Amino acid sequence: MPRYVALFRGINVGKARRIAMADLRSLLDKLGYTGVQTLLNSGNAVFTGAAGPAGKHADRIRQAVLRKLGVDALVIVKSAKDVTGIIKGNELGADASDHSRLLVAMTSDGKALASVKALARADWGNEKIHVGKHAAYVWCAGGILESKALDALLKPLWTHATTRNWATLNKIHALMARDDG
Repeated sequence: MPRYVALFRGINVGKARRIAMADLRSLLDKLGYTGVQTLLNSGNAVFTGAAGPAGKHADRIRQAVLRKLGVDALVIVKSAKDVTGIIKGNELGADASDHSRLLVAMTSDGKALASVKALARADWGNEKIHVGKHAAYVWCAGGILESKALDALLKPLWTHATTRNWATLNKIHALMARDDG
């Protein structure tokens, strides 16, 4: 059975929309997923599940979290193959001297991702945007909070995407690869 990662947007930031990772692991176990592991406290859950569209897993998980834990948050599910594609599709790695400032925006909506391609051609000064097949990448040279490129990218993707920094995404990839063996 394939490995997946569920990526939640906007949980455990501040005091609202809190989910304990132990509760999330338990809920995913109850939904029949196996090998459930969470990474960090920001809503990254790696699991094994039946083959099928990632969007179906995402909808099922989102509804269960809302019903059982009382939190409604966007969930993007990516397969191990998708995550490998995201890692390989990064054309900004050479520019990123700090992996916490290289953000990757992931969406389940290919049209939304395609809609931001023109942003990659704009001049962002020392910042850069690359839109690949699987994700959009933003190098926030001066920091995430000050990034005009990140703001421009996230505005049209707000309802469709979640982001992870490059360091976290690599940890997710390693966890999925280790568990595949």
